[in-house]
Amino acid sequence: MISRVSVFRQWQPFVDGTYTCSGGRSAEGFDSTIVRLEALDPQVGTVVGWGEMAPLGAFYDPSFAEGARAGIALLAPHVLGADHRAPVALHRRMGLHLNGHPYAKSAIDMACWDLAGRAADTPLVDLLGGREGDEIDLYRSVSQDAPDVMAEHARRLVGAGYRRLQVKVGLEPDDDVERIEAVRAAVPASTVLYADANASWRPADARRFVLATRHLAYTLEQPCAGFDANLSVRRAFDGPMVLDESIDSLDALVRSHGAGLVDGITIKIARVGGVTPARLIRDVAVDLGLEVTVEDTGGAEIDTAAIAHLAIGTPVGARTHTVDFHHWVTVSHGTFDLECRDGAMTLPSGPGLGVTVDESVLGDPLLDLHS
Repeated sequence: MISRVSVFRQWQPFVDGTYTCSGGRSAEGFDSTIVRLEALDPQVGTVVGWGEMAPLGAFYDPSFAEGARAGIALLAPHVLGADHRAPVALHRRMGLHLNGHPYAKSAIDMACWDLAGRAADTPLVDLLGGREGDEIDLYRSVSQDAPDVMAEHARRLVGAGYRRLQVKVGLEPDDDVERIEAVRAAVPASTVLYADANASWRPADARRFVLATRHLAYTLEQPCAGFDANLSVRRAFDGPMVLDESIDSLDALVRSHGAGLVDGITIKIARVGGVTPARLIRDVAVDLGLEVTVEDTGGAEIDTAAIAHLAIGTPVGARTHTVDFHHWVTVSHGTFDLECRDGAMTLPSGPGLGVTVDESVLGDPLLDLHS
């Protein structure tokens, strides 16, 4: 049973400085919330599990760091006494005591899965259904800037081994056409491009962009915020289209698929409420024949490990790519044997998440509750 809940904060500055996405919104780093759960297991003794949640500022999703920490403080008394080998049951318990606010539940849910894996001496990927292969392709984002600056950024990323790039668009459509044309011309033809508007375009602007870029090969990602707006863009665009920000639940996936709106989805662990719902949405999307990306809103080693387990457990024919967040930031909080090489990421070994967390870098806990 879970006997202790501790919460830490870590500020994680970006390696590349200011990260700018659609609409000119920007962040300087991740404000990460890290949860430590401790349990006394009758077979193995004291076990510790870790989880992490880090939003991209307060503008990207309906979530913010202080809100996550307030939600965790509310939930912590209800986590004590829960069965550490039953993360799905704990997720249901959290839902009873906090309606909505999935991002506030994510780090606790992740930490319970880590606990369950460590208690069973089993990697998380195997608890979630098993692995498919040993690695997954990585992508990197090309932050919004002048077209020539973005083109040079793209060249550097390809030179570093990345073969899949997410080009940030979502501003004035004619300028965005110049951005993606510049990036396309700067990288090899084999480089996979996504044009990601982060839900910032109006429908007319999105349609204007797709009509002006019919000569280019790319996947369109989340052009608009609303369901009907995206559907209107879908009717004008005959290339592959995926949704990200809209996929916040199983219901959203089923509705989008039923309308013929999507060819693929992006699942962000914190947005949907943790590993438990992320696995469910992933498996349903695979059965529906969609391409699946599993990632998150931010973090470092703990979060990257969780992403790797979910992504490499996705069937090879259905999975696209993911992110190596621990390389996006200048600080660390743990070690693992996960490797990133030649534009791909491997799975960490060991039970649970496979991360050895360095508690000394986290400082004193913001919350430390025990039974």
